[in-house]
Amino acid sequence: MFESETIDLEQYVPSGEGGTAVTYKHKTRNSLAKLYNPGFEADMALEEFRIGRAVFEMGIPTPEPVRLVTDGTRQGAEYEFIPGKRSFARILSQEPEREKEMALAFAQAGRQLHGTHADTSRIPSIKEVLRQFYLHNDCVTEEYNRRALRFLDNAPEADTCLHGDFHIGNIITDGTRTLWIDIGQFCHGVPEWDLGWFWTMSHNLGDQRADFLLHMTQAALTSFWDAFLPAYLGTTDANALGGYLRRILPFYAVRVPYMFSLVNHVRLPEAGCQSLLRLIPA
Repeated sequence: MFESETIDLEQYVPSGEGGTAVTYKHKTRNSLAKLYNPGFEADMALEEFRIGRAVFEMGIPTPEPVRLVTDGTRQGAEYEFIPGKRSFARILSQEPEREKEMALAFAQAGRQLHGTHADTSRIPSIKEVLRQFYLHNDCVTEEYNRRALRFLDNAPEADTCLHGDFHIGNIITDGTRTLWIDIGQFCHGVPEWDLGWFWTMSHNLGDQRADFLLHMTQAALTSFWDAFLPAYLGTTDANALGGYLRRILPFYAVRVPYMFSLVNHVRLPEAGCQSLLRLIPA
């Protein structure tokens, strides 16, 4: 059983902040502590670390998870630090002229990830995670819950890898290696779950949150999506692209309440349910 070790934050410097956690770089060694914000239970840090070890041991390119840590209040884990790394989002915010290059690189990395078989004895099924969420949480309307569970019953199964929080802030490069980070939601299933999530990150954040999370404007994210999807699918045919977009929207809609509850610890507002419900087959 993994146990948390207490760290002295005087030995670290803040290095980044996201929607759920803050990261700290160790002053003298190549390690990075990720501490979840107050309100996130220790079990979440443990689960991310456990899955992180499984993903690393499967050979997926990701910084090595080293140990569970706590600062006495917050829970998290320490990871291998990659010197000179930048996220794809950071690169695009600093060098927007590289959009096409980075779209091709992200598409290639995504296809490689989605073509890798997961160790299903250690990596959860996204369908089962979501099914348990809808069965045991009162986070949406009754009709939304009914449609979501029916969609999950009919959605295809797959044992291929999914990042779970698939977007350009969660992939980094040091100029030589490209690695996935923030893999606490890593799971297995069909790629539409990842693509649906990236679609909403590319279209629905708004400028303020897009800047906070990904250092970009909403328009720049949408433009990147428009360059990424043809590269990922290997086609520029408008009918094929439109058909795939229609295909992924129910996957996105079924996943949103789970992610909203995970981050905000509350049910999806009624207005949000009504807006998304139209995307899930009756």
